[in-house]
Amino acid sequence: MKKDIINRNDIEKLVTEFYKKATADNVIGYIFNDVAKVNWDKHLPIMFDFWENALFFTGSYTGNPMKLHQKLHEHMTLTTAHFERWNSLFIATIDELFEGEKAELAKQRAYSISTVMQVKILHHALPITTVPPQAEE
Repeated sequence: MKKDIINRNDIEKLVTEFYKKATADNVIGYIFNDVAKVNWDKHLPIMFDFWENALFFTGSYTGNPMKLHQKLHEHMTLTTAHFERWNSLFIATIDELFEGEKAELAKQRAYSISTVMQVKILHHALPITTVPPQAEE
């Protein structure tokens, strides 16, 4: 039986294992490796803080992930397929390592964050359609 996510060490394990998969992935790996050229020594502790805050409300994360992903989208076009693959890998990593209330919360938060990012980043430029006024008869 797997254990639940109970502390920062568990979060570090989850995040580290996820990024091993993500950077090796043929759908999204190039985003981390070639486009963003992530500095992992800097990025991983930030992600540990982010997920620790998301699951345990520690206040340890103060960044703006939306802004960072919007900037990334300006350099390369992020797609729904990228977000879906991220979700798939993240959820699979959780399921491989953990089970329980916090593990389920982590999956829920991942989906919620991904959905908001997709709406704001991918669909922000959709034209607003208006219904033309009805002709008077």
